[in-house]
Amino acid sequence: MTAKRDEIIATTCELLEVQGYHATGLNRILQESGAPKGSLYHYFPEGKEELAAEAIARSGAGIAGHIERALLESDDPAEAVTGFIRALAGHVAASGYRQGGPITAVALEAASTSERLRLACRDQYRGWQALFAAKLRPRYGPARADRLAALIIAAIEGGIILARSERSLQPLLAVAEEIEVLLGG
Repeated sequence: MTAKRDEIIATTCELLEVQGYHATGLNRILQESGAPKGSLYHYFPEGKEELAAEAIARSGAGIAGHIERALLESDDPAEAVTGFIRALAGHVAASGYRQGGPITAVALEAASTSERLRLACRDQYRGWQALFAAKLRPRYGPARADRLAALIIAAIEGGIILARSERSLQPLLAVAEEIEVLLGG
């Protein structure tokens, strides 16, 4: 991967998270990344949708890495999961409530109109759920671990939306507390 292609994707990741899919125009991506217009179409011949799908994959992989590291912090699933959520709350607050939920904005805006972006978002959510389910499986068994993992992702994503709208980390901290109770921590 070339440095310019990488910069275009990184810029797109940031803009999608902060302002969403529809508000993120190609001209803004070019301006922020410093890339010439021709390079965007060279690296992403299918345009904005292809670029957004790449950015979703990159953002999702970054989040997956954070989840994996957090889940290794403790053998206790409740402690590990809630540790991740509390750290995420700190990240959202530290960003001035501009970051958190990089996939959510695209999923809400474009998943009903773009099959490619719907699948890109779905794949990231499924990957995150699989990480949580793997941590929960020894204690709760496969079926319940899968359901709990889906609930955890839904609660986190909802908590991020509330935290950003209220400009408060309280919704995410409440999610952490209730997940801790649910998991028996």
